[in-house]
Amino acid sequence: MIRTAAVYPGTFDPVTFGHIDIINRALEIFDKLYVAVANNASKKPIFSAEERVDFIQRSTKRKPGVVVEAFDGLVVKYAAEKDANIIIRGIRATSDFEYEFQMALTNRKLNAGVQTVFLIPSEKHFYLSSTLIREIAQWRGSIKDFVPPYVEKKLVERINSL
Repeated sequence: MIRTAAVYPGTFDPVTFGHIDIINRALEIFDKLYVAVANNASKKPIFSAEERVDFIQRSTKRKPGVVVEAFDGLVVKYAAEKDANIIIRGIRATSDFEYEFQMALTNRKLNAGVQTVFLIPSEKHFYLSSTLIREIAQWRGSIKDFVPPYVEKKLVERINSL
């Protein structure tokens, strides 16, 4: 195990089993993992940052080394504040890679001391995205195989209240 801290940033709206799979994989490599929930208003999340932090905390409560926090601003600045020199990004397909590669190079330009590590989720979760899960929920489809039970309950409640 590498003795260092890493940051896994994202919107996590909502957290999925794919996200949790990446968290588990990162914990096999790093002692401490900051799951950084982005306050990204441009994405128009349906859950507040506080709700998304809560979902991830509930989903990772038995995982030592996980710290879940909301953040604003540049992820490289957040990583530097946490004394973390690694940013974890999940890659599902080649379409993800182009965007993630561009972001990794930009982050490297902003702070050459922070590296990006790409992790691939298991085949079981490879196709999952929060957007797809929200869409399934909006059409009243079952999402129980895609998100933790508490998240499923809260997402269905939120969709039904819109």
